[in-house]
Amino acid sequence: MAARSAPSCHLRLEWVYGYRGHQCRNNLYYTAAKEIVYFVAGVGVVYSPREHRQKFYRGHSDDIISLALHPERVLVATGQVGKEPYICIWDSYTVQTISVLKDVHTHGIACLAFDLDGQRLVSVGLDSKNAVCVWDWKRGKMLSMAPGHTDRIFDISWDLYQPNKLVSCGVKHIKFWSLCGNALTPKRGVFGKTGDLQTILCLACARDELTYSGALNGDIYVWKGINLIRTIQGAHAAGIFSMNACEEGFATGGRDGCIRLWDLTFKPITVIDLRETDQGYKGLSVRSVCWRGDHILVGTQDSEIFEIVVQERNKPFLIMQGHCEGELWALAVHPTKPLAVTGSDDRSVRIWSLVDHALIARCNMEEPIRCAAVNADGIHLALGMKDGSFTVLRVRDMTEVVHIKDRKEAIHELKYSPDGTYLAVGCNDSSVDIYGVTQRYKKVGECLGSLSFITHLDWSSDSRYLQTNDGNGKRLFYRMPGGKEVTSTEEVKGVHWASWTCVSGLEVNGIWPKYSDINDVNSVDGNYIGQVLVTADDYGIIKLFRYPCLRKGAKFRKYIGHSAHVTNVRWSHDYQWVISIGGADHSVFQWKFIPERKLKDALHIAPQESLADSNSDESDSDLSDVPELDSEIEQETQLTYRRQVYKEDLPQLKEQCKEKQKSATSKRRERAPGNSIRLHFVHGYRGYDCRSNLFYTQIGEIVYHVAAVGVIYNRQQNTQRFYLGHDDDILCLTIHPLKDYVATGQVGRDPSIHIWDTETIKPLSILKGHHQFGVSAVDFSADGKRLVSVGIDDSHTIVLWDWKKGEKLSIARGSKDKIFVVKMNPYVPDKLITAGIKHMKFWRKAGGGLIGRKGYVGTLGKNDTMMCAVYGWTEEMAFSGTSTGDVCIWRDIFLVKTVKAHDGPVFSMHALEKGFVTGGKDGIVALWDDSFERCLKTYAIKRAALAPGSKGLLLEDNPSIRAISLGHGHILVGTKNGEILEVDKSGPITLLVQGHMEGEVWGLATHPYLPICATVSDDKTLRIWDLSPSHCMLAVRKLKKGGRCCCFSPDGKALAVGLNDGSFLMANADTLEDLVSFHHRKDMISDIRFSPGSGKYLAVASHDSFIDIYNVLSSKRVGICKGATSYITHIDWDIRGKLLQVNTGAKEQLFFEAPRGKKQTIPSMEVEKIAWASWTSVLGLCCEGIWPVIGEVTDVTASCLTNDKMVLATGDDLGFVKLFRYPTKGKFGKFKRYVAHSAHVTNVRWTYDDSMLVTLGGTDMSLMVWTNEMEAYREKRPCDSEESDIDSEEDGGYDSDVTRENEISYTIRALSTNIRPMFGIKPHLQQKEPSVDERQGVVRLSWLGTVAQACHRGSGL
Repeated sequence: MAARSAPSCHLRLEWVYGYRGHQCRNNLYYTAAKEIVYFVAGVGVVYSPREHRQKFYRGHSDDIISLALHPERVLVATGQVGKEPYICIWDSYTVQTISVLKDVHTHGIACLAFDLDGQRLVSVGLDSKNAVCVWDWKRGKMLSMAPGHTDRIFDISWDLYQPNKLVSCGVKHIKFWSLCGNALTPKRGVFGKTGDLQTILCLACARDELTYSGALNGDIYVWKGINLIRTIQGAHAAGIFSMNACEEGFATGGRDGCIRLWDLTFKPITVIDLRETDQGYKGLSVRSVCWRGDHILVGTQDSEIFEIVVQERNKPFLIMQGHCEGELWALAVHPTKPLAVTGSDDRSVRIWSLVDHALIARCNMEEPIRCAAVNADGIHLALGMKDGSFTVLRVRDMTEVVHIKDRKEAIHELKYSPDGTYLAVGCNDSSVDIYGVTQRYKKVGECLGSLSFITHLDWSSDSRYLQTNDGNGKRLFYRMPGGKEVTSTEEVKGVHWASWTCVSGLEVNGIWPKYSDINDVNSVDGNYIGQVLVTADDYGIIKLFRYPCLRKGAKFRKYIGHSAHVTNVRWSHDYQWVISIGGADHSVFQWKFIPERKLKDALHIAPQESLADSNSDESDSDLSDVPELDSEIEQETQLTYRRQVYKEDLPQLKEQCKEKQKSATSKRRERAPGNSIRLHFVHGYRGYDCRSNLFYTQIGEIVYHVAAVGVIYNRQQNTQRFYLGHDDDILCLTIHPLKDYVATGQVGRDPSIHIWDTETIKPLSILKGHHQFGVSAVDFSADGKRLVSVGIDDSHTIVLWDWKKGEKLSIARGSKDKIFVVKMNPYVPDKLITAGIKHMKFWRKAGGGLIGRKGYVGTLGKNDTMMCAVYGWTEEMAFSGTSTGDVCIWRDIFLVKTVKAHDGPVFSMHALEKGFVTGGKDGIVALWDDSFERCLKTYAIKRAALAPGSKGLLLEDNPSIRAISLGHGHILVGTKNGEILEVDKSGPITLLVQGHMEGEVWGLATHPYLPICATVSDDKTLRIWDLSPSHCMLAVRKLKKGGRCCCFSPDGKALAVGLNDGSFLMANADTLEDLVSFHHRKDMISDIRFSPGSGKYLAVASHDSFIDIYNVLSSKRVGICKGATSYITHIDWDIRGKLLQVNTGAKEQLFFEAPRGKKQTIPSMEVEKIAWASWTSVLGLCCEGIWPVIGEVTDVTASCLTNDKMVLATGDDLGFVKLFRYPTKGKFGKFKRYVAHSAHVTNVRWTYDDSMLVTLGGTDMSLMVWTNEMEAYREKRPCDSEESDIDSEEDGGYDSDVTRENEISYTIRALSTNIRPMFGIKPHLQQKEPSVDERQGVVRLSWLGTVAQACHRGSGL
């Protein structure tokens, strides 16, 4: 169980041995503070020679390969390799990121250069076109981009004497660029007859259009404009890799190991040949040179950095050394001293002092070295070689003791026994040889049990047993010294191992992710005292686990810095440090181990340091286990919002179906109907999986969302207005600080965010292109100019926008787990927070990127799931609500305190001027003071607290609260059950809006002579709704099971309801009390219908393919219709009540005689002549045209014919409501189409007088009421955003969207001008709040009677 949480100790990077000299140039400079900046592996290093101290910049995720210094010499730009490489601009003093430039280059960033005033940065990519890119790096914006050259570019520089001019050079070319506007234009340098065309490796610009460049043959080429005017031959004996311009002149460094200094006219001053100095050696090659005053910095191919003082030029000072090119695998630590030994394919073995951070001994061997071990008394050092031999040296003077070659393949691991008697040598040929140390390393045993190469060995403390791991992941045991394999697990059960470096075994099970290749952890070392285990893997990651670590997928802390595979890792003898070595980056990292007790001290001293020690996140699986997720949150995290077909796919799908369409359109198609519908009222609010999506506008209206509709509700008039620009589920909504604009984000393949005006309901800006699948959270900045959004893709991408210009400012990966909320800092527009599953992160904008730091909980709490967050009264204070009911108080990134606020999750939180208001799953609204010290008042959402005039009915007490907002003297509350309530500060609650709860809604019936309808849903409720102006829920009844269908009797007195368990009931339509119920079927009841006239019979269709017919008066089943091959979807009676029309899931249209249920065959021509009491069928000749071209992909789920038999309304799986002329004969009839539902429309019904159409959204749980605008009465008004008009007859188009597309005027372009003044509320909009009495209320008597009277009065019936 120990591995259930990550260890509470830490590693902090203390020193990096090495410098990246291979394959890089010009990457070593003096900063303004006289420190030295360079890079190695994935780490930027700032070294202070005075204090012999290193600082690290760790914002990169892979090898750094380029570096440029800002002209003021404080800021540094570094570029990395990788699939999506990026550039970081960082401060060499604080080692903090200033800006991140990304999303342009691929493969890597080969060179970087700042311009004269440091405002712009140029970068060159490693892609096939070697793209050259100019950046305004502070804003993170690309200014210009052009293909660089077909071959590699090695250097680029701004002309410091001519504005907007650059020079680049590389393989057999030099190019002179000019930047005009945002266009980069190159001219190739003309070599002419002055010099040979050859590869140019480096360059520097001078006055009078002169450019000096270093060539591969050691010459310096001098250019004027674009022409080569002279060459300085033999400047170096071989290629010139580096050229550095400074006030005194120029310095060049070459492959010949020489540094040459030149004056400003390029006349030679002096030569320094490093090969001839004390520290020099044959083959020394200079890769980087920097001349500053009387000091020169030199970086070499073999990872050394020299500092030369000009006056003592023959005594260079060696300030950094590292291994040269070739893989680095061998690592051992001295048993009693703070020393580490490394050996590499560069054939050198090196001893490093961990205290002095210096190389103290080096010895070159004949062969590449693959492993090392020091014996228990620290006298002998054994080295395993790549050729199968091993050598033993005396540590004291590195002289050879013995050299033995018994094997032909590489020796990958060797270890001395704890008593110093034996040396075990593991070879790639799968054997382990045992040698007697005291017998001059005579071979005394052999272990031959493995079938694959030996990877790791460990001795038991008593030196009697050896355990091995091999390439197959097998763990084997041997008796020592003979090497006999131990097959009995009992024998080795109690063995104590002297060291633990094996990667297989019960004690280290937890280091393996649940799904992993057995060879991707390269090295392990156990610290028994600290009960912690360190591992190194193929992904460049060092991890700390608890030890022992028994369960797979254990929690850990992780540290990055190495770029590629980390080959080996070891604790120092006293467990003060961890040493790790990188295979390909051949660097040695020294990490300081900070035990738990010291962590707290470290935090107080230097928070930046102790957290920068690992910009590394906690483990994949995160810091520690939290209690089981709350059921509501658990449910929500499972939601993916993925669609099989997105509305964006439609054009493509239609294209594929062109052929079908052509054959069909040869026949004349029926016109679209003259009638149209307009959305009038929506019952519902999206609370079950969204939070904080409910606000007061400037004029006191209420804005929220449901399905694909943004709703503005006027609570005085009980009316709604709609924003219908979205075409799929809206998942989030936020309001502008001035409360007049709203931003909404939706589901989609390329989901859009709309910013729209609540007064005109017109879009101001639409943002697309950077999210996938959907947008889950949005927030405006305090000045309203910026917007931040979070996606629901796997990385939960965060994007910061200048929304008026439609411009992306910054982008970053958010988290692998769901992010529930994003909030922008009201005081600093560049800062924001995100909160989600075990996640609280503090971000700041850095150029085109965002730098995120995890909230540090310390000992105060656990990494809990955060459901809501707000900023407090200063820029550093933030507050978040957890899934366990606490409110966390943060200062900067540190958790300062937690306060218990609710029972169960805190879903919503709102900051006031002086205090906060929170709402939770417990149904309580709590008001707090400004520091969360005191809860000032609580309001429980209960039926008893409803104001006397409140319309609608609260379904249950204490519903889970998902949104809270304040304004206009009230608290606005949104619940999980789809209700919106207004709480008066004095206590009474008014119910404003409600809808069905979570669960699909399918059942819908309209009353035979009143403007009311009934719905039944999987949420196990049956509800009656008023469609007249009061627009409220009149009655509700909870059912034992969910239901899928319902129907009023012809006299309106009874209501039949079909349930999901195969039962159905008849209820009194007035009281909703049971009259009778039956349970004859096992599968759900899918449709239910009273026969017309007296309603003598009731037909009940079920998913088990039968229709039962009941006599209503006798309550007996009188017939069964058999013969359907699939589940029943729709049934209709004929006008005489003698015949049933049936649709099935297999798209059969069947007919049965009532009441016996005998199957009838009726020719399709005759079906038309039959007078049907209702038409809800989707099959048959009369409605052939309602099926779209892409009928295979989408189903028409419902239809309903007006009582005048003129217009057929349909609902389909894509969320469209369509109107067709009836009958719709011939394929692909023309229609009018309306978007408001998000997913499938499950049911549509006209009211008794055809004045309204009622539609149901399956998963959006909304009930929408549309007014029917007859052809004659239709107001002339501009085309609503939801409506598509008729396409012309001639164009042969299929869809009526075409005309609309042509008519839309896209006024949304970049709105760079200010859209309106940014302050105050307009005087005429400052409205008086109505008193409770003024608010309209409906007194509930027997509601049927009341509504009936109102209708009779209103219609003169």
